[in-house]
Amino acid sequence: AAALRGARRGAAPVLRAQQRLFSSEADDLLNSEREGMDYDVVIVGAGPAGLSAAIRLKQLEAEKGREISVCVVEKAAEVGAHILSGNVFQPTALAELFPDWKEQGALGDESQLTPVKDDRFLFLTNETSSISAPSILIPPTLHNDGNYIISLGKLVRWLGEKAEEMGVEIYPGFPAGEVLYDDKGAVVGIATKDMGIGKDGQAKDTFMRGMELRAKQTLFAEGARGSCSEAVIKNFNLRANSDMQSYGLGIKEVWEVPEENITPGLVQHTFGWPLDSKTYGGSFLYHMKPNKILIGFVVGLDYENPYLSPYQEFQRFKHHPSVKKYLEGGECVSYGARVINEGGYQAIPKLTFPGGALVGCSAGFLNVPKVKGSHTAMKSAMVAAEAVYDALENAVEGEAQEVTSYQAQLENSWVYKELKSVRNYAPAFKHGLYAGVLYSGISGFVLRGMEPWTFSKHGKSRDCDATKPAAEFQPIDYPKPDGKISFDILTNLARSGTNHEGDQPSHLKIKPELADKPKESINKYAGPEQRFCPAKVYEYVDNDSTGEKELVINAQNCVHCKCCSIKMPDEYINWTVPEGGGGPAYEAM
Repeated sequence: AAALRGARRGAAPVLRAQQRLFSSEADDLLNSEREGMDYDVVIVGAGPAGLSAAIRLKQLEAEKGREISVCVVEKAAEVGAHILSGNVFQPTALAELFPDWKEQGALGDESQLTPVKDDRFLFLTNETSSISAPSILIPPTLHNDGNYIISLGKLVRWLGEKAEEMGVEIYPGFPAGEVLYDDKGAVVGIATKDMGIGKDGQAKDTFMRGMELRAKQTLFAEGARGSCSEAVIKNFNLRANSDMQSYGLGIKEVWEVPEENITPGLVQHTFGWPLDSKTYGGSFLYHMKPNKILIGFVVGLDYENPYLSPYQEFQRFKHHPSVKKYLEGGECVSYGARVINEGGYQAIPKLTFPGGALVGCSAGFLNVPKVKGSHTAMKSAMVAAEAVYDALENAVEGEAQEVTSYQAQLENSWVYKELKSVRNYAPAFKHGLYAGVLYSGISGFVLRGMEPWTFSKHGKSRDCDATKPAAEFQPIDYPKPDGKISFDILTNLARSGTNHEGDQPSHLKIKPELADKPKESINKYAGPEQRFCPAKVYEYVDNDSTGEKELVINAQNCVHCKCCSIKMPDEYINWTVPEGGGGPAYEAM
């Protein structure tokens, strides 16, 4: 408890300074009783949704005079260190949370504030040519008027400071490792992960048992494919009446370039090359003051070809003349990757359960054609906070509530209206690039999202189910990186700041019931995990004794993108949280 209360928002605690030495047997240590603390609300994840919920709860406390204790836990070493997003930011929800956000400098001062001034959409026909779409042909829902090019990580840090000023307790470096349930099956909080366990599974002299953080309501705001969020979705069968969530893998670089290469406020999206017409995806390129290019590539994880490498597609994409001209003479200064929700309106699960709720990208509120979800994530969390605050006024001690009013209120908000209006864009692309573009234009200009039908992207199928056997494809011969515009994975990985404690069990675990899946993966699918992982975590090496290929998991490379938990054959990897503070150290992603 002392370690947790001593943690500061800016950085994870130095555990060695607060080590606890034990003389009992290792098994007794690992199964010893946890200490605990009680709160009204515990929030898992200090991202835009989690912090917006915390802030709104404290605003309501100030408005209505009834105190509420709020705790936020975050797996990153610092608030914002695991945040990665495009990001062209729509300030709708921020303006509701802080009407004077601009005066307060939420998105930076005037020298940094970069409003969108020019929207461009390009269809790349091949490696050298492109066709520019006139703005009049771009559906109004995709325009960026009033939006800003930002670092979402910096905004999250600002929100963290505001939350702490209001009295929210924020604990970075303490990942939620387990959901706590009472004897009736209701969620009653979380337990932070044990620390100080060696690779052999034994307690080291730095061992520290996880803490129980008990709450009347627990809000899960971990982002896409959060481990605790997925656990409660499965436990309460929250997807019973929705599509299975589908995902895209977003890979991003930040460049510092000569000022003559910069047009502050320019937003450029592309589709087409280098992807084939069956593969859903595209790129973004944003010009941010004073001299930064934010560039990235997103590939839908329902792609078929196991030889496809999203990372390599991104690297060769940057050599297209319409892109390369902005990067020449510059320097790549940061790199990272993260999955995004692409299931849209049809894949939103039931949001509440006894003792808690899903908010933000843990549920999946991304506007897929806009490639924006921060504003909807924040709004969902604010609505949840309002519903929870009201519900707790009549809470009965010892009885977990299901705050169903949250879902009802959110369904009546602009979030659902916005997502419903674009619900058929992404599913239309399952029939190919050209069918998707045609339908998107009809929906955007003629039907205006009012069509009486709703398409399903792929129903209850998972992204991994779309992968086809390697025998149906030819290996892709990707060009070698030149070290100036394109880079090998390990060179870029160093730019992510990724670091994990070396002596700890792997947080990437093969599910026991799927122990033979790696053999099937290499023999049937040619080991696609070697290519879809953007951090070179997975590789197959020759086993001299058996003569077969053997899977090696380099967990220390993991950037916490969560792709492996989605695209592995039969989802054979269970992604769990590593020891606190591990992972990337993004500064301005």
